[in-house]
Amino acid sequence: MAITLRSLRGAAGRASRTVIAKSLNEAITKGKQTAFLCHSHKDQTLAKGLQTLLAEDGWDVYIDWQDDEMPASPNKQTATNIKSKINKVDWFLFLATSNSTVSRWCPWEIGYADAVKDNEKILIVPTTDDSGHWYGNEYLQL
Repeated sequence: MAITLRSLRGAAGRASRTVIAKSLNEAITKGKQTAFLCHSHKDQTLAKGLQTLLAEDGWDVYIDWQDDEMPASPNKQTATNIKSKINKVDWFLFLATSNSTVSRWCPWEIGYADAVKDNEKILIVPTTDDSGHWYGNEYLQL
């Protein structure tokens, strides 16, 4: 089952009312389910919406562009930081959209996660647009 892009945009509007841990370490200390959200940076609103939906259920979702430790421009340190976060969290989530399926970083991230995470800890979050077009089928076969 896929989540609609409209639902994610709506949830993003509720983001300011959702309590999210100040850091991944804080979330882990509090015993929250933690996840790394793989997504296209073109989908920041959708990523924020998914983060909000999961936070409403007690999860803490790491999004790289919210991390002050990330370099301003992607480089080797970016890759090192991403690997570290993927290893540290409980879950790896792939937000499947038209943008993420053609991203340069997303396939690398999911490939890394596939190598270090148990398959049952990798979740594909398929989406549908207003026309009913479904994104994520190619990754669901992993």
